[in-house]
Amino acid sequence: MEIINKIIDIFGLSLIKTKDINITFGAVIALILAFIVTSFVLKLFRRFATRNLPPADKNKFVSIFQFVKYLVYLFVIMFTLNASGIDITVWLTASAAIFIGLGFALQQLFQDLIAGILMILDQSLKVGDIIEIEERVCQVEKISLRSTKAVTRNERVLVIPNHKFMSDILFNWTQNSDIIRESVTVGVAYGSDTELVKKILLECAKNNKSTLDTHEPIVMFEDFGDSSLDFGLYFFVDDGLSIPRVRSELRFEIDKQFRANNISIPFPQRDLHLISKKNIE
Repeated sequence: MEIINKIIDIFGLSLIKTKDINITFGAVIALILAFIVTSFVLKLFRRFATRNLPPADKNKFVSIFQFVKYLVYLFVIMFTLNASGIDITVWLTASAAIFIGLGFALQQLFQDLIAGILMILDQSLKVGDIIEIEERVCQVEKISLRSTKAVTRNERVLVIPNHKFMSDILFNWTQNSDIIRESVTVGVAYGSDTELVKKILLECAKNNKSTLDTHEPIVMFEDFGDSSLDFGLYFFVDDGLSIPRVRSELRFEIDKQFRANNISIPFPQRDLHLISKKNIE
């Protein structure tokens, strides 16, 4: 019992003592232990949160975890000072006003950072993905915590704030697979040989070097149009950025083959029936 009382006296020994402050040896020990435990818990959390991420994405969280660690340490220090009898009310009031001002000023930045963290954790977007956002098709080149860099079809760099992926609709063309299905539509004149049209369209797709041989093209008889029989040629590619070029090549070849086989592509027509006034009377 006497040993316990001595230990209590040691921990209650004042290292700094004034009228308003009393920092004891026990408070310092508690602060050191709190730092050690906090550091250990944060390391475990970081390993758990990034266990399934590639090394490149893990490195992006270093600065975030450092910021969180310093913030937690700040709260530990304030709690220890409060337990030591130091009045921190004035500090808290001033800090609250500063943090509120910073929060409003950096609101957009925080949204970007949070969105970037969520994107990397759930792997909803990866480098190399073909995406469509705000009617622009581009390929993701780099993902950082604040923004994402993508390259458009005309080789222009598009810098996208990460909060856009949380608030706007995003089409990820390669989320499930790198293979993309696209189509070309064409209309032929009424009376055309539809089986011949189908055969020509399939041959045009199969002979194109950019379409995939592993996936058979498909021809669909889409509709009986006002002036034409409408067909859709569906083909598969593994490069989303090349789609406009492939479509153009197919249209050139389809036009060439239609001309060679006397299949005409009609233009819109309207029949006007004139009724004379005399006949009406």
